Amino acid sequence: MNIDTTDWKDLREFKDVDLAQSFVLSWIVESGSLLVDVDLFLCPEHAFYEKPRPAEKACYRPAFLDFPRCEEATDSRRLTYLADSVRKLRPGRIHGFKRVGEGKYEINGEFGTVAIRAERPMIRLKNL
Repeated sequence: MNIDTTDWKDLREFKDVDLAQSFVLSWIVESGSLLVDVDLFLCPEHAFYEKPRPAEKACYRPAFLDFPRCEEATDSRRLTYLADSVRKLRPGRIHGFKRVGEGKYEINGEFGTVAIRAERPMIRLKNL
């Protein structure tokens, strides 16, 4: 494994969430940022965790994975124009996410593997 590779579990931005239990709803390019619209699984230690209702199995919250100043987001088709590349990405369950170098990230799941070049990502919960 590359010495510069860091799994999402070791990134402070993703503390107390479980990306492997989360689901991508859509991919959006807005004002130079890549926004990944997700149903985000919150662990009981998360500040906004709420006990699931009887019909729910876990605490999910609508959120964005925000990649500011995104220069590139490519999948296996290797489209270089950000908007074209993102438009073709599908929704699906997340299997993994890692930092693979300075300003480089890789997210994989049912939608395939997406390489992203951007500033450090952040989680933005919706409707709070």
